[in-house]
Amino acid sequence: MPERALSFGVVAEAYERFRPGYPAELFDRVIGYAGRPVRTTLEIGAGTGKATRLFARRGVVVTATEPDESMLADLRKHVPATVATMRAAFEDLRPGERYGLVYAAAALHWTNPEGRWSRIAALLEPGGVFASFGGPFRLADPAVEAAVRTARAPFLESDEIPSPDGTPPEQKMQWPGTELQRSRWFTDTQQSTIERRLTTSARDYIGHLSTVSAYLVLSGAEREEVFSRIMRVLPDRVEMTADITVHLARRRYED
Repeated sequence: MPERALSFGVVAEAYERFRPGYPAELFDRVIGYAGRPVRTTLEIGAGTGKATRLFARRGVVVTATEPDESMLADLRKHVPATVATMRAAFEDLRPGERYGLVYAAAALHWTNPEGRWSRIAALLEPGGVFASFGGPFRLADPAVEAAVRTARAPFLESDEIPSPDGTPPEQKMQWPGTELQRSRWFTDTQQSTIERRLTTSARDYIGHLSTVSAYLVLSGAEREEVFSRIMRVLPDRVEMTADITVHLARRRYED
C-alpha cells in the first residue's frame, strides 16, 4: 500500500475541509486510560492536524510528525503555536526524547510493520501510553450503500483498507490490538468504540471520497467517472456511520 500511503498530499485542502475532527470524548478516554497527567506526546502521521488540535487545545505539548510537505503546511495553519512540527515518516524517527503518549489517528496502517512496535516503545517513557484510533466511514442506509457499491464496482470492489494482519471483521479484538497483545513491549491492551453519526450533503460526501486513498490512486478520468456515477445514486442528504475504534496499550516498564 505504499502508493496509497503517499497519495494524500495532493488533496490536503480537501482533507481539511471534508474530514471531521475528533470529539472531546476521545481525549478523555485516552487520558483516563493513562491514569496520570500526560504532558508530552508524539503524533505519528498527523495529516492536517485533526487530532493534533484535540490534544494541543487541552494543554498537552504535541510534537506532530508528517511525511507529506503539503499536509504538514496545512497543519501548521490550523494548530496552536505550541505544537512542534516535524516533516518525517514514522520510519525516519530516531530514539531520543521519550514521551508520555504516542498516538496515531487513522495513520498507523500506513507505517512499515517491520520493527513497528520496538520503534514505538523506544519513543515512550516506561509506563507511557500508545493510542491508535480511527475507523471507516460507512453509509448508514443499506439501500444507498448497495447503490454506491454498484456504481463504483467497475473501478473499485471496495474503498476500505483491509486489516493489515488479516484479522477477520467478526473477531472481537481488531488490528492493531491483535498485534499489541502479542508484542513483548506492551501490556494492558484495550479496545473500545466511540459511536458517531454524521450527516452531510451529497456533494460534500463526494468531497469526502476525494480524500480516500482508494480513489486517489485511480487515474483522473477514472476518478471523475466514478464520482459522477456515485453522485447520481445519492440522496440530497447522506447519513454516515463514522464510529471511532480506539486501541490503547501501555509500554512495559521492563526494557
